Amino acid sequence: MTHQQILAFSVIGVMMLAFMWDKIRYDVVAGLTLLAAVALGLVPSDKAFSGFSDDIVIIVGSALVVSAGVARSGLVDAAIKKFFPNLTSLRAQMLLLVLTVTVLSAFIKNIGALAIMMPVAFQFARKSNNPPSIFLMPMAFGALLGGLMTQIGTSPNIVVSRLRGELTGTPFTMFDFTPVGATLAAAGVVFLMFFYWLVPKRQNQNPTVQEALGSSNFVTEATLPEGSNLKGKPLRDLLSPASGEVIATAILRGHSRISPFPDIVLQANDTLLLEGPSEALDRVVSQSALKLSGKKGGSSNEVTAIEAVIGPTSTLKGLSARDISLFNTYGINLLAVSRKGKRIKERLAEVMLRPGDVVVLQGHRKALPAVLKELGCLPLAEREILLGTTRSMLIPVLILIAAMGSTALGIAPVAVAFFAAAVAMVVFRVIPLNDLYQAVDGPILVMLAALIPVSDTLRTTGASDVIAAWLGDVAHNLPPYGALTLILVTAMAVTPFLNNAATVLVMAPIAASFAQNLGYRPEAFLMAVAIGAGCDFLTPIGHQCNTLVMGPGGYRFSDYPRLGLPLSFLIIVVAIPTLILFWPIK
Repeated sequence: MTHQQILAFSVIGVMMLAFMWDKIRYDVVAGLTLLAAVALGLVPSDKAFSGFSDDIVIIVGSALVVSAGVARSGLVDAAIKKFFPNLTSLRAQMLLLVLTVTVLSAFIKNIGALAIMMPVAFQFARKSNNPPSIFLMPMAFGALLGGLMTQIGTSPNIVVSRLRGELTGTPFTMFDFTPVGATLAAAGVVFLMFFYWLVPKRQNQNPTVQEALGSSNFVTEATLPEGSNLKGKPLRDLLSPASGEVIATAILRGHSRISPFPDIVLQANDTLLLEGPSEALDRVVSQSALKLSGKKGGSSNEVTAIEAVIGPTSTLKGLSARDISLFNTYGINLLAVSRKGKRIKERLAEVMLRPGDVVVLQGHRKALPAVLKELGCLPLAEREILLGTTRSMLIPVLILIAAMGSTALGIAPVAVAFFAAAVAMVVFRVIPLNDLYQAVDGPILVMLAALIPVSDTLRTTGASDVIAAWLGDVAHNLPPYGALTLILVTAMAVTPFLNNAATVLVMAPIAASFAQNLGYRPEAFLMAVAIGAGCDFLTPIGHQCNTLVMGPGGYRFSDYPRLGLPLSFLIIVVAIPTLILFWPIK
């Protein structure tokens, strides 16, 4: 090996050790590795930041925005309530999530399928009182397995199909991948159902301000409008979207105050005092189409709700919203109040506010900061919440369908389609500009962008050629199934450093050469390359699906092999005889 090749292997080896050591955050490790590669001359200085323009960075960032838009719309909550209202078993939730992602990934880009279902995972996590990390890694692995089933499911299949056409004159067709891919996907899904517990329970390592602050219990006041489909239904039906997180403290009917028993029948114009976290209150209010107290001012796009603390010198101290005529004087509504250690039983307009109370105020987006300052209230780090805001379920769905359709029909590349979808989420006000950069996981994108030029040093220094030569020497001494296993394992091992499409470009000609020199047909070897390149279960950097869930799941670099290593062994064991069965070597 040359001096440069030794340096390339050394830098990447040290980087992997630093990731597994897990004492320095992954984006910092990636940045230090990039600087080391530049200092050693492995990465030219003018190429050091080329990773920031790479498609993978755009795809991951855009997919996070699209996923946040779908989650914000309330569509996921409504779908769960309608189709799976009683799905409470953790294993049943896991099966639904993993199986759905796996099947979708066969027909649409696997990262797109994962982005669609991530909000469902967060919802299930809340319902089962588990961290999202339990669901997200199995879902990412399911997305990788599903992509093996068709030609369009993942990039390696597309690339290897083209290479087979160049080598034999006949490319793989759409469903040539299905017999082997479906077998592996089925085996993988069964494995994930029984061994998902290998995933450690983690919390988001880079939570948003809202997640870091946690959820206070608020009291809000809402009215059941005329024509509501909940009229004549018991109270428990109205509260069901909150999965027990929201309780009714009173029902006001005319001049009467009624005890809120679960089986009490609701009537039009009933006013309910509800208590719970702001997100759970929002689910109840939005899905039941309740009307919050207060008057409306401005269009729905201009109005927002924000959480604030009443300061010790606030003009609201000792007064109620009715006393100060909050809307008429300041143009804002009081939507909810939280008081630590005390359950509020009064109507919102009658609550005497105190310093330290946390209130949800609704008003014009541009006017709220000045009003908060005038009232002596402190916003919780500009923490915007959804309670009282109007969202459309149709628009994010149409944006998502357009993005998926354009990639499936070849109208636009995945990066362009998802970036356009992310921009559309902002243009059509699905996600406010204030929340846009909270949806984008900065540390993950920095890690990806920094490692792309580093991983390319294997190619530029010729280190990948060294690997190819070693394989050539070893393969000639192995039986057919051994050579096939070697190709598959090597493709799995190389993928984290070359990315899956580049792995196919490097490994497929080697695999075809093996087959030709040994007198075998090339199809099984080419399929083995595609499978190995599409099955990186060991790192968060080999495939964008693994990267996408790393931040939201709070995973460490060393978490992936816990579930991924036994799954990789299973794929190898199942893939070799399946390949030989469906694609005979001789």
